[in-house]
Amino acid sequence: MSRRGTAEKKTVKFDPIYRNRLVNMVINRILKHGKKSLAYKILYRAVKKIHQKTKKNPLLLLRQAIRKVTPRIGVKARRKSGATHQVPMKIGSTRGKVLAIRWLLAASRKRPGQNMAFKLSSELVDAAKGRGGAIRKREATHRMAEANRAFAHLR
Repeated sequence: MSRRGTAEKKTVKFDPIYRNRLVNMVINRILKHGKKSLAYKILYRAVKKIHQKTKKNPLLLLRQAIRKVTPRIGVKARRKSGATHQVPMKIGSTRGKVLAIRWLLAASRKRPGQNMAFKLSSELVDAAKGRGGAIRKREATHRMAEANRAFAHLR
């Protein structure tokens, strides 16, 4: 626990092309080893591929995919009299969005394919349609929370 008080929330910046905070959040999660220009290239190529595949607005599809992957409830480990229980907890909107982005990128990295832009575009299209690795991860989290509903009183 910090003795200085609460840390102030950082405001997420906009990305230069789409002027969208969500796009910037995704770019910052794609980022590896400080190579931000590469992260920009990957996401913008994925967006272009999505537009070619679906002929729809790719930003709406990105928002829809993240909304479908966002978990509503998750589990948190709590210790009670020597035993550790998985306690179901509600997940806030910001935390849910962060988890959704993380799961989407993890699922797209696991996909077979040529490059990351192709894999990311495929995963986003699948997530918007309600299938794919990220959706399975959300369903597994919800199942785990449902199975441990008996420990909800430990919240």
